[in-house]
Amino acid sequence: MSFSKLGLSQQIQTTIAKLGYETPTPVQAQAIPMVLAKRDVMAGAQTGTGKTGAFALPIIDMLSAQASQSNAIRGLVLTPTRELAQQVCKSFVEYAQGTDLKIGLAYGGVSLNPQIKALKDGCDILVATPGRLLDLLFKGTFDLDSIEHLVFDEADRMLDMGFMVDIKRILKRVPDERQTMLFSATFDQAIFDLSKRLLNQPELIEVAQRNTTASEIEQIIYNVDEDKKRELTSFMIGSKNWQQVLIFVRTRQGAEALAKEMCKDGVKAQSIHGDKSQGAREKALEEFKSGKTRALVATDVAARGLDIEQLNYVINYELPYIAEDYIHRIGRTGRAGNSGLAVSLMSIDEEWLLEEIENILDTKLPQAWYPGYEPDLNKKPSNNKNSKSNQKRRAKDRAFGNKSHANKRRSSGRSNKR
Repeated sequence: MSFSKLGLSQQIQTTIAKLGYETPTPVQAQAIPMVLAKRDVMAGAQTGTGKTGAFALPIIDMLSAQASQSNAIRGLVLTPTRELAQQVCKSFVEYAQGTDLKIGLAYGGVSLNPQIKALKDGCDILVATPGRLLDLLFKGTFDLDSIEHLVFDEADRMLDMGFMVDIKRILKRVPDERQTMLFSATFDQAIFDLSKRLLNQPELIEVAQRNTTASEIEQIIYNVDEDKKRELTSFMIGSKNWQQVLIFVRTRQGAEALAKEMCKDGVKAQSIHGDKSQGAREKALEEFKSGKTRALVATDVAARGLDIEQLNYVINYELPYIAEDYIHRIGRTGRAGNSGLAVSLMSIDEEWLLEEIENILDTKLPQAWYPGYEPDLNKKPSNNKNSKSNQKRRAKDRAFGNKSHANKRRSSGRSNKR
């Protein structure tokens, strides 16, 4: 199938051809006609499969065909992280070549004033993170009364990061009559519950079995003791001469510590996480892309939206508490049909996390011992599964604004004090 079969205007087709795109990806082939028909859409596809083009191209096509009567924002795309907002905005700018549309960008971690000035100069489509969007709305910079198209990109991550309260505030400020689209790499019950609040008789698009990883990604789990993970990570990178490696950890402190220790091992590494300024994050990412930095240690929040061409290696230094994050993590490699390798280091205390990952993938992942780093079979897992499960559940409760669990704990605490 070619883009000419999807109903896009000749101008958009010409732009796509100039950018070097010849055929639409599966999610684009299914979603673009539905978006052009102004249907609400709920679409799931693996990372790196062209989801941005699936909503950006038809939105640009429709808005460029309608002359704007004011500087009002007509298209709004919400993303969970700064990096993803930048990536999505860049795609919109590329696709909007040859049109009169103005694309705006708003995210936190940088000064408000330049964003306020840019938006006051006029904006047809705004890509924003929820928190910064509310900051601008509260300052009266603009309103959302003219929104025609509303997109939630990486909706599952927005829920995991606790944006539900912000989303509710934003929804109160957009028209009821609008087209709404929800895009995500993973679907769970929480996403379907959210879709009932946001979408009106949506078209459900799934281009692959739900919650799957790209077939081009080779996955391997190495059983290793916790205190040997850093040594094994540096050894693999050095002995195999890996030049660009994205490493995932759970916490900001863990990212900083690991990057420093790897530098001592002779592997030039930097960290990227939410505590770093936007300028520092952008510098670290640019040096990683250019090859100045060999390894980039990242938290899930900072890494969502990273689009690095030809990234061949991802290491899960720690398995994620939220199983769906595994899919997003390893989806940083194997993009656009390329091959990739995803290595996960699993200590005995993380076996229950692997079980949850395998449950959502509905498959068993291959496990092995790395020669010279075999685990101590005499070690027993610490009895902390329940506390970690509760921690994860409380995080999801906060994301949905569900206070029942927390209230029960506070009530229990008061009872005990009495």
